[in-house]
Amino acid sequence: MITEELAAELSSIKYEKLPEEVIFKAKMCFLDFLAVSLRGSQTSSGEIVKKIFNSQEEATIIGSKMVSSTDAAFCNGIFAHCLDLDDGHRYAQLHPGCTVIPSALAMAESRDKNGKDLIESIVAGYQVSIILGKLTNPQLRNNGFHSTGICGTYGAAAAACKIMNMSQEETVNAMGLAGTQASGLLESDHSGSMGKHLHAGRSAQSGVLSALLAENGFTGAKSIIEGNEGFYSAMVSHGNIPNWEIKYKTLNENKYHILDVYFKKYPLCRHLHSSIDASVALKKAMDQDKHNTDEIQSIIVRTYKIAAEHKQYHPKTVEDIRQSLPFAVAISLLKGEPNMNNIEINDEIASLASKITIKTDSTIDNLYPNKRPSEITVKTETNVYTRYVELPLGEPEIPFKIMDITNKFHVLNPGFNNELINLINQIESIKISDFMNIIQELDSHKID
Repeated sequence: MITEELAAELSSIKYEKLPEEVIFKAKMCFLDFLAVSLRGSQTSSGEIVKKIFNSQEEATIIGSKMVSSTDAAFCNGIFAHCLDLDDGHRYAQLHPGCTVIPSALAMAESRDKNGKDLIESIVAGYQVSIILGKLTNPQLRNNGFHSTGICGTYGAAAAACKIMNMSQEETVNAMGLAGTQASGLLESDHSGSMGKHLHAGRSAQSGVLSALLAENGFTGAKSIIEGNEGFYSAMVSHGNIPNWEIKYKTLNENKYHILDVYFKKYPLCRHLHSSIDASVALKKAMDQDKHNTDEIQSIIVRTYKIAAEHKQYHPKTVEDIRQSLPFAVAISLLKGEPNMNNIEINDEIASLASKITIKTDSTIDNLYPNKRPSEITVKTETNVYTRYVELPLGEPEIPFKIMDITNKFHVLNPGFNNELINLINQIESIKISDFMNIIQELDSHKID
């Protein structure tokens, strides 16, 4: 059973055996999570969920109060995903950090664990969610499911089980319970609603709940993944079960999948980022030639099929814009790099977006998912500008350095000094409950 194999693998993940690069990447993921979540706690969806939970003094809602561990995981998961700035994995086609880290953080705080335990838990949760994402995609996504909500629930359960030092049998039960709660439809992602944020929160919450239930003897299906009516059959293949063992072993040989996680620079869907990088470069070239956007006659975007499907020309909400390729390109050509302050709906952006033609290029499409290419061509009365980007910034092949994540933290949370960032460097020796108290103290004294 795959569930049993995953449970056995979790028990083998020990801090002392982790390579230094894995520990360092886990810390980068945690810092990136905090950067996004602290700012995410101030958004509309963040403010809504903070209002609906009562204090139970188990774990901390970032930027707010203490609640139950399940509720803290729920809120912090929403915070981490609502800006579309959280980490991801291009082959698994999901965002692991927004589900795994809220679960790990809530249980580490409530169980009085330290940073070593947290790092183990993060690595374990990323491992499970990414393996399942790679096993099931692109079919899972093509069937309309949001991999973050589905595979992320398993990862969140794995992270909680690791923190709680659960036995293999208990972990199998927790994974079975997580699998039957896993959900998330892409219609929420592309409809301009806050439903996408909910996927991450519910995944983190369901992971914690599954572990708590299993710890108390609640049983779950061992065959939840590959059973005749399990995850793969129901959501991916409609009954046509492949040879799991060969594919699983291929994915799992001497590989920490957290190392392949990307980080995001722009608060928009990852499928738009190659087009954004290309557009930002074109803006610089046009500025150098002293051409302004008023001179643009047409813009052609050639990209892969999934990116081309993000063709929302008339967004109504910020969530709409985050999924809009025309607006992403228009904003980038007009204002440079998209950020939290310049993503908006106005006549100037809408006018430029209307000049954009999106085309699926078969040559480019064949490169996906190994690459995520985009070619932007801008025509003016006197010039033609073209830029091709094969992979967006932040992928493992074009990695962010720790300074990039540090800068991202400060841009999103300008009132914080370096104390919190320095603490992450030595988090192994810190109790997570103390760490969360420090965050709350710094947050209450930050400069507005």
